[in-house]
Amino acid sequence: MRKQYVKSAAQEARLQESIRGIEKKPMPHLLCTTNMILHEIEVPSNIRHDNALVRPLRDYGPKDRVDVIVTNPPFGGMEEDGVENSFPQTFRTRETADLFLVLLMTLLKPGGRAALVLPDGTLFGEGVKTRIKEKLLEECNLHTIVRLPKGVFSPYTGIKTNLLFFERGTPTKTVWYYDHPYPPATRATARPSPCASTSSRREEVVGQAQRNDQAWKVSIEDIKARSYNLDIKNRGRGRWTGRSG
Repeated sequence: MRKQYVKSAAQEARLQESIRGIEKKPMPHLLCTTNMILHEIEVPSNIRHDNALVRPLRDYGPKDRVDVIVTNPPFGGMEEDGVENSFPQTFRTRETADLFLVLLMTLLKPGGRAALVLPDGTLFGEGVKTRIKEKLLEECNLHTIVRLPKGVFSPYTGIKTNLLFFERGTPTKTVWYYDHPYPPATRATARPSPCASTSSRREEVVGQAQRNDQAWKVSIEDIKARSYNLDIKNRGRGRWTGRSG
């Protein structure tokens, strides 16, 4: 940003003011503020030591909303008692990943786009998870789910994960699934190499999927019939070649 856009003292001041963050744990917060200082953010007071989930959802207004969110929210953890009270009764839970998904939907502008990592449990979970998924599919176009191979985040966690891509403002009609394979000659116990196709343009991934059985599409009618269970395998669905149906 500084190299491309900062040409005056006023623009530098605006850059310093624009970099913001929230971190709950003390050590990552210290590392983040230190990193800001090393990158010439002189007083990184906008990097707050706080929990992003404690602010009541009703307090977010138009000025808080953003165009794009790319995130790997914490998952596999539980929030302390009382944090769930910041959310509407329908979505109250202490599971961190579920609360973050509701928060992200709130923060997106109409037409805004999001890409995030979520564990398998979110896809097939019931109860509050079902109500959150129903909200997601009604208010957003969940157009793509990439099923990642086990071990992507090893050694930090062995939880199987997924990439979800959605846009806020239009309901979901069809979800496109892509089952990302292990890279060639990679053992399940080893840490995989970066997933090249997910970092490329989506059209390239579609082109790869058209040549194998790793991609399939599921209609919103099928998802509703499954009580919003998004953990859908490709059994009996055959290959998707980009044609309707």
